[in-house]
Amino acid sequence: PGTSITHAAMKVIAENGCMVVWCGEGAERFYGYGMGETRSSERLMRQAKCFADPEMHMQVVRRMYALRFEDISTENMTLQQIRGMEGVRVREFYKLYAKKFKVHWNGLNYKEEDWDAADDLNRALSAANACLYGLCNAAVVSLGYSPGLGFVHTGKMMSFVYDVADLYKAETTIPAAFEAVSQPRTDGIETAVRKICRTKMREKRVLKRIADDLAYIFQEEKDDDPNKKEPCALWDEGGSVEGGVNYAEESTW
Repeated sequence: PGTSITHAAMKVIAENGCMVVWCGEGAERFYGYGMGETRSSERLMRQAKCFADPEMHMQVVRRMYALRFEDISTENMTLQQIRGMEGVRVREFYKLYAKKFKVHWNGLNYKEEDWDAADDLNRALSAANACLYGLCNAAVVSLGYSPGLGFVHTGKMMSFVYDVADLYKAETTIPAAFEAVSQPRTDGIETAVRKICRTKMREKRVLKRIADDLAYIFQEEKDDDPNKKEPCALWDEGGSVEGGVNYAEESTW
C-alpha cells in the first residue's frame, strides 16, 4: 500500500516477463495484475483440459479432497459422500475452535447485503475469508492458472480461487475468526481478524503450499516452468506445430 511505480519501470518489468500484482498488505486484498507476454500458457491449458474432460475433472476434485483427508481414501466414494464428509470436517473445526477460545457458535448467518446484521463471529469469518481469497487469487494468477475455471465451485470468475482457499480455511481463517472474537480489542473486528490472518498465513506457509498443492492437483511435471521462453506454437488438428515457421509451399506462389 502506498507504493508508486513509473511507466518506464512497468515497461521493463513487462518486457522481461515478470508478474506484478496489485494487492493489499500481505496480499490480503487482490486488485489486479500485469503479465509479460513471454509467459507460457501450459498451466492454463492443462487446467482447461482438466476442467473440460469429465473424467479428468473428477480426478482433480478427488485430489483436492485427498489433500484434506490424507488418512482416508476417497477413491471409491461418490462425490455426494465426499461432500458430506467435508461438511462434517468443517463443522467439527467450528466446534473445536469454539471450545478452545470459549466463543459461542450459533452457525453461519451472514448476508452480504446486510453486513451489520451479522454477529461478530460471522463478520470475522467473512473478513478472514476475504483475506485468504486475496492471497489465493494472487497465487493462482502468478502461477499461470485461471481464477474462473473452478472444479468444486463453478459459475463465478473466482470459482477456482474458492476451490484453492477451501484447502486452507481450517488452519487459517476459521481459527483466526474465533481467536479475534475471543480477544479484547480497540479496533473493529475486521481489522483484528486481518492481523491474525496475516500471521497465520505466514506461519502456515500458505503461498508456498499453494504452488506445491496445485502441482500435485494437476499432476505437473517437476521441470514445468511457466516462464520458459519458447516460440508461440500453432494449433493443428493433431495437436500443435512449431510457430515462427512459414508453412507456404513453393508451388503456392
